[in-house]
Amino acid sequence: MSDQRFDKEFYDLKDWQLAAFCAAVSERMFPNFALFARLMEFGDAAKMRQILDAVWDHLNNTGAKMNFEVQLDKVEANMPDLDEFDLYGASPALDAIVALYSTLNTLIAADAGEVMNVANVSRECVAGFIELNADDQISDEELVRFINTHELMQQEDDFQADILEIIQDQIPRGEALAELRELAHNDGYSNLGITDSES
Repeated sequence: MSDQRFDKEFYDLKDWQLAAFCAAVSERMFPNFALFARLMEFGDAAKMRQILDAVWDHLNNTGAKMNFEVQLDKVEANMPDLDEFDLYGASPALDAIVALYSTLNTLIAADAGEVMNVANVSRECVAGFIELNADDQISDEELVRFINTHELMQQEDDFQADILEIIQDQIPRGEALAELRELAHNDGYSNLGITDSES
């Protein structure tokens, strides 16, 4: 499900831009985990929120320093086991935490390949959700067309293009990050169009 449009561009980005891309994608996916965690009384959404906030603080060079290598285990401990949860919501929740895990890895050691994985995880998360709501009688070819032309996938592709535009723009880094964070927050709605109104 890789989007070839962006692959080359990732290799031209600076370390902070790579991490900012991951942070933005994670931010937009976060409600998928927050809602699941609250409904299933799973994991520690407040801690995951704190770690994601610390990522933004680190990128902005503000706030207390956090040892992101130490946080990797905590993030991993919040990955729902799909064999344990026999409901759809576990999958987008897992995707959100996988994206956060990759974001931390990108902060520790920038890697364009890891960033492409985050971009793909979010697109596949959206594709899975669209497929779930598709008519099961349609052909594979029609399904691919249905996914790619679906409003949620269009929004996802536009969002990822917007991230790249913001981080490549010639504006001060702090300004770019503020714009990015607001875009990614998306009024509290995730890449699947769901929100966790409690958080």
